[in-house]
Amino acid sequence: MVWALIVGLVVGAIAKLVMPGKDPGGIIITMVIGVAGSLLANFIGTQMGAYEQGEAAGFIASVIGAVVLLAIYRAISGRNHRTITHH
Repeated sequence: MVWALIVGLVVGAIAKLVMPGKDPGGIIITMVIGVAGSLLANFIGTQMGAYEQGEAAGFIASVIGAVVLLAIYRAISGRNHRTITHH
């Protein structure tokens, strides 16, 4: 469990480095995005036959999953921020 959080933090941090721009959230959001990116990569990889059931996703696939989730998170949080500031 602790190892997954550490890897999630590293994966999330790399995803933030790959995607330029200001990021909402701090270290906890980074860790959650990293762990969720790994889970997403594992789910998609398993469905496509790239991974066996129970096999962990690769590091690069995890980073790609985190980048996708970070883009979605930015889009959602940016939209909510604009909505709040315009009222």
